[in-house]
Amino acid sequence: MVSVVSVIGLNKIGLIKPHDDISKLIVEAAKAEEIEFSDYDVVVVSQKIVSKSEGQLIDILTIKPSNQAKSIAKMTKKDARVIELILRDSKEVIRADREALVVRKKDGFICLNAGVDKSNVDGDTIYARLPKNPDNSAVKIKKGIERLTGRQVAVIIADTYSRPNRVGQVEFTIGLAGLEPIIDYRGQEDLFGYQLHYKYVGLADEIAAAAELVMGQGVEQTPVAIVRGLSRMKLTSATGLSKKLLLGNKRDIFHNST
Repeated sequence: MVSVVSVIGLNKIGLIKPHDDISKLIVEAAKAEEIEFSDYDVVVVSQKIVSKSEGQLIDILTIKPSNQAKSIAKMTKKDARVIELILRDSKEVIRADREALVVRKKDGFICLNAGVDKSNVDGDTIYARLPKNPDNSAVKIKKGIERLTGRQVAVIIADTYSRPNRVGQVEFTIGLAGLEPIIDYRGQEDLFGYQLHYKYVGLADEIAAAAELVMGQGVEQTPVAIVRGLSRMKLTSATGLSKKLLLGNKRDIFHNST
């Protein structure tokens, strides 16, 4: 039996403005490209268009940096106003130097610059922040698509992350609705009857990374992808699902090795 997973990029979303209805734009783009939604499709959405629709664009000319921001700016050689914007979304600075500014965001995710980003944003002084609550954003988009199509879907909001001890960035899940983000194989047997003890697969991140193959990072103008044909996904109506992807300090072997 052949297993096939399809990743379909939507190219006709267009430029996003504050208050745009992302669900409606996704459904209209799919219709324009003659793509029909199916039950159990996973819709992967770039965080940037969600941030734009939710008004998470900030002009740093309006920001007055704090003393902490000014101090970190000297260490990192970054604009103090950008640092201030990063600090507003962070609860802990993990590393700050010319190489990187790594923080733990208020929602627990660890990333560079708290996700504050200049790419694909018009205006020299305009920066994008991440959505305030990506899980809530995913739920809203999911409900909108289901209302407009009559199909049951899952939604992932994805952002680009660096990975410890690996070169290159990949898409990770920062917001999620409709599917369990983890597949737990522990206690099951492998092909030869050995019991699995550590297989704990981050399915949501795998889907987000696969979607990037068609979404791209720059001029592709494909901020949404539909991933279809997944047989391992488990649907759920639970909320706050992205938190299941957070390791936490107690289980972080690198954090606890010092």
